[in-house]
Amino acid sequence: MNFRFCRKVTLFGLLVISMAACIVPSALAQEGFAAYPHLPPSYSSIKVFDSKGQFVGRLLPEKRYWVSIDRIPAFLQKAVIAVEDSRFYEHNGIDVRGIARALVKDVVKGRMAEGGSTITQQLIKNKFLSSEKSIDRKLKEGVMAMDFEKKYTKKQILEMYFNEIYYGNGAWGIAQAARIYFDKSPQELTEAECSLLAGVPKNPGRYNPLGKAEEVSRRKAVVLKRMADLNMITTRQQQKLKAQRVAVTRAGQAPYYLAHIKGKLIEQFGPQVIEQGGLEVTAAMDLELQKLAEKTLHDGVKRISPQMEGALLCLDTNTGDVLAAVGGTDYKQSPYNRAFFAKRQPGSTIKPLIYAAALEKGIATSSIWSDTPVAYNRGNNEVWKPLNYGREQYGELSLRQALAYSNNVITVKLLDTVGVPYFVDFAGKVGLPMRAENGLSLALGSDEVTLNELVRAYSPFATGGLRPEPRTIIRIYDRNRRTWTENPPVITPVLSPATAYISTQMLKDVMTYGTAKGLKKFTQLYPAAGKTGTTDDYRDAWFVGYTPGIITGVWLGYDKPKPGGKGFTGGTVAAPIWERFMRQAVTSRPVADFQKPEMVVSVAIDPATGYLAAPDCPDKRDELYIPGTQPTEYCLQHGGESLNPVAMPPVQPEAPEGQPAPEGAQEPIQEEIKE
Repeated sequence: MNFRFCRKVTLFGLLVISMAACIVPSALAQEGFAAYPHLPPSYSSIKVFDSKGQFVGRLLPEKRYWVSIDRIPAFLQKAVIAVEDSRFYEHNGIDVRGIARALVKDVVKGRMAEGGSTITQQLIKNKFLSSEKSIDRKLKEGVMAMDFEKKYTKKQILEMYFNEIYYGNGAWGIAQAARIYFDKSPQELTEAECSLLAGVPKNPGRYNPLGKAEEVSRRKAVVLKRMADLNMITTRQQQKLKAQRVAVTRAGQAPYYLAHIKGKLIEQFGPQVIEQGGLEVTAAMDLELQKLAEKTLHDGVKRISPQMEGALLCLDTNTGDVLAAVGGTDYKQSPYNRAFFAKRQPGSTIKPLIYAAALEKGIATSSIWSDTPVAYNRGNNEVWKPLNYGREQYGELSLRQALAYSNNVITVKLLDTVGVPYFVDFAGKVGLPMRAENGLSLALGSDEVTLNELVRAYSPFATGGLRPEPRTIIRIYDRNRRTWTENPPVITPVLSPATAYISTQMLKDVMTYGTAKGLKKFTQLYPAAGKTGTTDDYRDAWFVGYTPGIITGVWLGYDKPKPGGKGFTGGTVAAPIWERFMRQAVTSRPVADFQKPEMVVSVAIDPATGYLAAPDCPDKRDELYIPGTQPTEYCLQHGGESLNPVAMPPVQPEAPEGQPAPEGAQEPIQEEIKE
């Protein structure tokens, strides 16, 4: 045994005991010692329920509040005194008997194992000192405790203790503890709940009510036995309270979604709404889908890389209700909501909007385009030459094929023909803000968008041209005022039904033979459409897809953008996560196909030429058109007569920065390749 340590401990004990013997208790009461605002008398938390009435979680104030001693149950006061400092009303800040008992144990163990701390000393340590176990710190704590007892009454010290002590899970003070664990104010706590909380300060991480049930129960039993030993309760009360089960309010579910609702409430009512409480919020969430989304995203992303992040957002296409929203793989590690706030380049997921804009301008899906690369003059001797994802060339393709294969060159030419200003205006109508200054590079997803914006922009394809505004809150009930606030769906017509339907039929091809052909089996069971997206150097992977009732978007990438590695594409990593989620999401809904508007024209064509199919055409297919855009001549190659060639829209751009490079130009060529 360490002789020097034992000598130190003994001298420390004698010094403290001698100091305590000289102290005369003081009855002076100090005013104004509350360190925080007093807890409002009628506070209740904001409760959130999903659209089916299932409890999801609570939104709690972040501020700390002070509770006066008269609002702290007498039973809780007795329980804490019993288990922490039974001679609280007899000593003057330090307990000589407790110190003597602790000294013996410290000497036996050869270390500072027990300190014999009183409630006053614990208060001093929590409020002013560190948790270091040293003789110097204990001596300072003892001196300060005795000084505290001169300034404050026992009731005041006890009040300060209850408001300063830590109860685990971020709960500082009894006000937060009662709220977090039981959704109550302290004065509403039952005796059984009090006996549970009284045992927490000994080890908040271990004995808090959300800890392991057996350990929490054992600690509760210790508290009750100590109270019985001190005749604070009868043996019968002890046994009754020991057997009584306590319902603890579990931690909230769907943390990303709840955090977003909190932001929406603040946006609607002001920052004070969270502190005032008293609301019952019916969210647009489907709790079961939310849980499914969280697990599917987490498992799918972590299979790729533990450091990678992702987001998933699922929308009801009829109402705009956000059925599930997951902003990351682990809320505790990173509460940043990537589903609503992270802006990233969308890659090829932008292309369907360009093709839809072309349809609105009268360009048919069967029109034939060449993907021979073209160089564009950006000025300052800079030339931009977009290439296809794998640098391959397909030659001539219809727009339908070009979208399915996510052809870069043809998409840039199409945007050039449609015009950047027209497309920017079109994208804004469907809910996707774009910047015209990005020029033709918009065709490859050079602007940045959020997942929420992208899903919103796709939703008109599924709804026949109607854009539902994403809705996370359906209604709010104010328990204090007994009033309701409704948030009805906001739906705006933005596309012609024909454009929406034809775009969807094109996006079906993406999932059968295009860049998301891995989803072909899914589409055989459930009619669906969607588009992949991958940005430069494999930094972002996207997939947005929909059925007639649900649209879901998935994004994967690193928060600090960096390559995900070869093969990190929307079709390879994002689409499988989408499928795993959607296979379960659609099971409770009737299987239905997208309804064809009456104004859509269907004619048989030769897909190789884009003309009406002649009798001798070896390949024929029915193609869809907005009235007035369908071909009127038969295929010349297979028996057609009086043919004029199908006019291919000019490549010349409208904006100066998009002009083709002059022939023989010697400026450096910047190639851009995106899927």
